[in-house]
Order: sequence, then C-alpha cells, then structure tokens
Amino acid sequence: MTDNAVVPRTPLTLLGAGAMGTALARAWLAAGHPVTVWNRTPARARALAAEGATVAASAAEAVAANRLVVACLLDDASVGEALEGADLTGRDLVNLTTGTPDQGRTRAAWARARGARFLDGGIMAVPPMVGQPESGGYVFYSGSPELFEEHRDTLAVPVGTRWAGADPGFAALHDVALLSAMSGMFAGITHAFALIRPEDIAPKDFAPLLMGWLTAMAPAVHQTADQLESGDYASNVVSNLAMQVAGNTTLLRTAEEQRVSPELLTPYMALMERRLAQGHGDEGGTGIVELLAQGGV
Repeated sequence: MTDNAVVPRTPLTLLGAGAMGTALARAWLAAGHPVTVWNRTPARARALAAEGATVAASAAEAVAANRLVVACLLDDASVGEALEGADLTGRDLVNLTTGTPDQGRTRAAWARARGARFLDGGIMAVPPMVGQPESGGYVFYSGSPELFEEHRDTLAVPVGTRWAGADPGFAALHDVALLSAMSGMFAGITHAFALIRPEDIAPKDFAPLLMGWLTAMAPAVHQTADQLESGDYASNVVSNLAMQVAGNTTLLRTAEEQRVSPELLTPYMALMERRLAQGHGDEGGTGIVELLAQGGV
C-alpha cells in the first residue's frame, strides 16, 4: 500500500514584507509552508494574503503564531522596535535584516536574554533570485548550530544556505566582506569605462574585454589567501609592489590625459606607496591587508 500522505511543512512567521520579505514569503508559500506575515505598512502584508499568507495585526501577534520567526526588516533598530512587545520565550529567531557583525552579536545576546535561540543571516541575493534554484543565491547563517540544523531545510527553500559559524557576527562579516570586494570591483569597472567614454570606443565592444580581464585576474584571491596563511608575502610574486607603484604613474597620467578623475584609484595607490616605503617592494599586494588591519598605519 502506497502512503500518499503529504508531509507537513514547518509553519513560520515573517516580519517584513518589503521587496525581499515578499520574495521570501512567496517562496515559502509556494513550497507549502504556512506563513504568518506582519509588516509595519499593513497593505504590503495584505497583498500576500491572496497567496495564502495569514496576516497578523501586530508583530507580537505574528511572533505568537509560530516557533520559527524570520525577521527581514529595514535595519537592526527596526528589529528591536518590532519585537519590543513580543514574547520570544521558546522562539527560534532568524534575523535576515542587513547589519554589522557587532549588531549580530548584540542582537543574539538580546534574543537569548528573552528566551529565544538566534541565527543571524547575510543574504547574498536580490529579490528576483529568491525561489529560483539555479540562481546561485544563498544566505550566510551564524549563531545557534542547533537552530540551524533543525530548520536547515526550511531556510533553504527560498535560496541556498551556507553555515558561517557559531559566532553570531560571522554571517554579517562574510556578507559585508564580499560586498566590500564587489564595491572595489565596481570602482575599477567605473574608472575603466570613464577612460574610454570620450573616445570612439563602443562600451558594448569594450565590455567583454573588461569581463575577460577581470575573470583572468580573479584567481589572485587564492594567492592572497595562501600568502596570508603562510606569512610569506614575497613568494611566487609576478608583479611586485615596486613595479606596481612605478606603473601607477602611467595609470594616473592616462586619467589626466582623458580628463578622468583618479579619485577611485588614489586611496589604494597611497596604501601601495606606504607599504613600499616600509621596505616591502619585493612583495605583491598582500601586505596591504596588514596596513588596513592596523588602521592604515
């Protein structure tokens, strides 16, 4: 005899129905999870009712509805305000609100003091990626290992999951570190397009060249990691710091000739020059990590 019984899905509460919260709610609802939703602006929450969500009149009411509570709000202060009057005893609080490592650690202690287990999350996706298994999106999680293991399958429904560690601040730290690297890459992309902008060079023709070059340079992250772990910053260096600093003159002169501001490049170049002045011309760029970790001194 075949058992055709439907396996019940974990019910959950979602606080926040902005663009990301709405995408998360829809993914859970589509997978059969009962979802109770609350939003400070009620109209956004009511829009999910037509898709099967239960709309709570208050955050406290929403928290009371389910043990698993996911917050996806504007900022850390919004989380504190929304949950101020809620009873968190026995609840599993998963905070997907963008924040800093220290905010994650402080919010974890705050939740534990109120009787809740806590996970902090760093979302590495944008709303259109949510609910799309092949999108490559995922969320970093850190905090209670027991909470993560118990709810891993439910948390993996909207996007993939990646465990960052028991330190509640590690999810945000991984998130911000990756976003910071992205910002630096975008700065370089912006400067490159600015250089060609005045010329008869089609941006669409230049784009695949730029993408190919950045892709070819990407493996440098592994060399940086190897050097940081070994402490040897000079081994297997192809273009040393002395050579790079000398080459910066050409980059700056070209920017001047093209009437392009060098302000996206000069902060990094200044660090390169400082490291070189300290006698590290035979290194690559890894030693600049040490300068930054010491506050730039």
